[in-house]
Amino acid sequence: MSESIARNTALTLSAEHAATTSSGYAMLLVMVAAIGLAAFGVTGLSQESDFGGVMITAAALVCVFVAGGFYMQQPNQATAITLFGAYKGTDRKTGLRWVLPWLGRKRVSLRANNMISERLKVNDLRGNPIEIAAQVVWRVTDTAQALFDIDDYKAFVIVQIEAAVRTIGARYPYDDYEHQEVTLRGNHDHVAQELRTELIARLVTAGITVDECGFTHLAYAPEIAGAMLRRQQAQAVVAARKTLVEGAVGMVEMALDLLSAKGVVELDDERRAAMVSNLMVVLCGERDTQPVVNTGSLYQ
Repeated sequence: MSESIARNTALTLSAEHAATTSSGYAMLLVMVAAIGLAAFGVTGLSQESDFGGVMITAAALVCVFVAGGFYMQQPNQATAITLFGAYKGTDRKTGLRWVLPWLGRKRVSLRANNMISERLKVNDLRGNPIEIAAQVVWRVTDTAQALFDIDDYKAFVIVQIEAAVRTIGARYPYDDYEHQEVTLRGNHDHVAQELRTELIARLVTAGITVDECGFTHLAYAPEIAGAMLRRQQAQAVVAARKTLVEGAVGMVEMALDLLSAKGVVELDDERRAAMVSNLMVVLCGERDTQPVVNTGSLYQ
């Protein structure tokens, strides 16, 4: 509990807040006025005294002071302001900005970053080795946490993406042929949402959020890919046979009912069994059947 409280306190101290900065355009006018003052001193209007030299010196000092505080900021960028290592806030306003020259400035991009992880070999829920890779769109939301709570937030993102992908990959089976479980292959949206939740929880300490994510590669590892393919083919054949047999039984039942209802022919149990056998062979056989006409058995 004490460790959790200490961690939360550290996060609070590093939470982003607005910095006190000024518009660079106003300070640019001050700089122009100082240059004009220096030009006025150069004209020699006060050459008989030292006033002209004082004006030039003062104007030069003002220009140097003002010029040291300018910085440009584009949209979706932020600048963290520090004073001798102490965090003083973050400026998110765009355009020409100005702060006191002795304040440190560190720029952070707030734009979305798209990253595709490397292909990782993971054991799924059933222990089968699979290859998995993810695509993640992330961005910085808290500049103070990204800069001061994490040593290198970009490297931190890469490591946490790999850890989250391994966690989610081991949480579900690759496939479920009975369609009773959530699987990596059959439930992309559900698994992607859970991966995003996992990543957000891991990256919150770095002031980073995840906008979207999903798998770019998902397959069995090469060493078992052939065996799994044969298993899928066998199960597909079994499923097709099951459907074929169910349909054939329904057709045979319908044929016998129609023959009995319309009185076309009276069949005893033995002949009914023979007709059922012949119809099942015709309907379920993979090859074309050769018809054999029996001209006597039905009239005896």
